[in-house]
Amino acid sequence: MKTIIKTNHLTKTFKGVEVVSSVNMTIKKGEIYGFLGPNGAGKTTIIKLLMNLLKPTSGEITIFDEVLHHKSYEYLKRVGSLIENPVFYDKLTGYENLQLHCEYMGFYKEDAIEEALKLVNLFGVNSKAVKEYSLGMKQRLGIARAIVTKPEILILDEPINGLDPIGIKEMRQLFKKLSKDYGMTILISSHIISEIELIADTIGIIHKGHLVEEISCDKIRDEQTEYIEFIVDDTKKALFVLDNVLKVKNMKVIDNKKIRVYDIKQTTPEILAALVSKSVAVHGVSEKISSLEDYFLNLVEGGEVSV
Repeated sequence: MKTIIKTNHLTKTFKGVEVVSSVNMTIKKGEIYGFLGPNGAGKTTIIKLLMNLLKPTSGEITIFDEVLHHKSYEYLKRVGSLIENPVFYDKLTGYENLQLHCEYMGFYKEDAIEEALKLVNLFGVNSKAVKEYSLGMKQRLGIARAIVTKPEILILDEPINGLDPIGIKEMRQLFKKLSKDYGMTILISSHIISEIELIADTIGIIHKGHLVEEISCDKIRDEQTEYIEFIVDDTKKALFVLDNVLKVKNMKVIDNKKIRVYDIKQTTPEILAALVSKSVAVHGVSEKISSLEDYFLNLVEGGEVSV
């Protein structure tokens, strides 16, 4: 796939503090790119740099094969965005706010506003002032404003803030639809790992301003590891049983009570029976698969993941 967004050693410094550090980011046309990191990691700063709301201290950004400079703005006609909390003219209706947006974007297409409101499931708001909207309704309207012009690139900063579980599911389905049916390239930033895991094609993990990993979700899924975790009273005795009685070779001590068995030749009941027969008290057992959360936490914490 063609690269549509690329950064080259992108760096941003505020008052001598480097908040974005030499980020090399690549986003392919038509994919959903999940930008994942804890609050304060630098996600919003990078998004503002991509939108030319902030200027890089060093490095460069290429979008639509154009290297951005201080006065770049034409490319923004092909980009829809929702950054931080959406702001509207509160005394106007949602429909009127979208009309204004289309006006200053120079976008004139009949029924585009009705279609955008329908896509975000925002009905009956044509005569209701935005000041009367709930937080979730404002978030939906912000997403509608971002997609009403059918942009080629959609950039969304924490787009599910304020939405209830039903709304989150609806927006997840919408983003997939926009990518598949409209060919939009979508960059979604979030600190909610489970949501990114469900929607993204590629994951970019940022921590303390550094892009620590950029990897396809398919690769992460392929590398997900099944294991059985045992909580025991005596890890040394349990290891002896696993090694000498069951001939298990691939296992790991997590702490003084937990052991994970990765080389699963025996069933869980068989392993449990062997441990108990050798007087190893087992206080808990669970079968698990390593998730994106495990992968993420291992990268940003650099140590063993607590699950």
